[in-house]
Amino acid sequence: MDDPFANNASGQSSPARHIFGVTPADDTDLTVVPRALWIGTGGDLKVDMVGSGTETLKNLDAGYHPLMVKRVYATGTTAQDIVGLY
Repeated sequence: MDDPFANNASGQSSPARHIFGVTPADDTDLTVVPRALWIGTGGDLKVDMVGSGTETLKNLDAGYHPLMVKRVYATGTTAQDIVGLY
């Protein structure tokens, strides 16, 4: 397939080119820092942000969330069907 954007640098606001499943874990960082998370089933999301701190985001709706996180915790996360986009 021809990709006319293959030689363009991707920026933070560029569309995602890659996707991976996120398995929440209390002791393991993600292998890739995503540009955003897609939440398939809404709920709470406990994360370590790339820049600083651990926080629980309460009652997130299902959908696209522009969050750059390094870890999604199992404990404290009730959201499901999470994928990383980058």
